[in-house]
Amino acid sequence: MSYRLIVGLGNPGSEYEQTRHNIGFQVLDTFASKQGASAWSKNRNLKGDLSVFVPELDAKIYLLKPLTFMNESGVSIQKVSSFYRIPPEEVIVMYDEINLGLGEVKVSTSVGTGGHNGLSDIVSRIKPTFTRFRIGIGQKTPKEMSLADYVLGKFSKEDETLIGASMERYLDCLDRLIREGADKAMIHINRKPKTKHREDGQL
Repeated sequence: MSYRLIVGLGNPGSEYEQTRHNIGFQVLDTFASKQGASAWSKNRNLKGDLSVFVPELDAKIYLLKPLTFMNESGVSIQKVSSFYRIPPEEVIVMYDEINLGLGEVKVSTSVGTGGHNGLSDIVSRIKPTFTRFRIGIGQKTPKEMSLADYVLGKFSKEDETLIGASMERYLDCLDRLIREGADKAMIHINRKPKTKHREDGQL
């Protein structure tokens, strides 16, 4: 099996840049730049920003940032998948995960949504057999803060530094996933990283 569509989740608009909920956009933007992918192009019919790159000796891979808000992420993914005839098994979705520490990554297939509204919308529109690329943003602090305020909040300077230091790992994991497929890549990716990450409950 080879992947043909990689999706980064987030909210469109400059006011949401550098927020925790937009880490999927951030990683996908960096990946596209490193791969020399085509310039992003808004496709209003497919409701997304699209780019494409071609790995060596392989078929093209589409990159997608939905232009819908997070809670309707599945709309664009369904449209793009249908238009290019890409089955869910050939889709990677990257998104923020509060149950992982900042700097951590985990890959899984055919599991639940974990209460993530973007994921919930996706599985309501396509089969849940796509690959999940979960990027840790850490537990909310203080505990009294609402989840919405936390995920829509911007990273602290310290967190931004850690994300920058972790970006190489994010990209390496994504590249490995594309080359090796989920079953093989998960063995490597789902090990705890050696890089120290922020402990939950600390800023």
